Amino acid sequence: MPINKLDHYSIRTMDVATSRDFYQDVVGLQVGPRPEFPFPGAWLYNGDTAVVHIVGIDPNDASGLEGYLGDKATVTAGDGTGSIDHIAFIASDIDKMREDFSAKKIDFFEREVPGLGLRQIFLKDPNGVTIELNFRVVALAAE
Repeated sequence: MPINKLDHYSIRTMDVATSRDFYQDVVGLQVGPRPEFPFPGAWLYNGDTAVVHIVGIDPNDASGLEGYLGDKATVTAGDGTGSIDHIAFIASDIDKMREDFSAKKIDFFEREVPGLGLRQIFLKDPNGVTIELNFRVVALAAE
């Protein structure tokens, strides 16, 4: 059976609110419905799809998370992404993104992919996960 598309990725964090706010206020996703799991968290949507699942770790009681997802509930600040290097999104309106990131004092850097017609912006979420935003150069020429 072939894989059709990426559905979502999950971020484990001890600070659900900061992660939720980053993906909503910086990346531009929307908070939406989430099942009643036995641990804290949030789901962030792009349209009708929950593309980022934030999994909260309660340092005082990780039993709900451990019971549901297994015994790997601990994380400390700066653990970063482990084997995952980055997560990429197709985005639009690069000028507005730059302005928003600068206004919010979000560090980012840009790069152009030779031969692919892409300009990229890279930034890190509050958990150390690198977020890559891809902008089509053709679309940029019209701006």
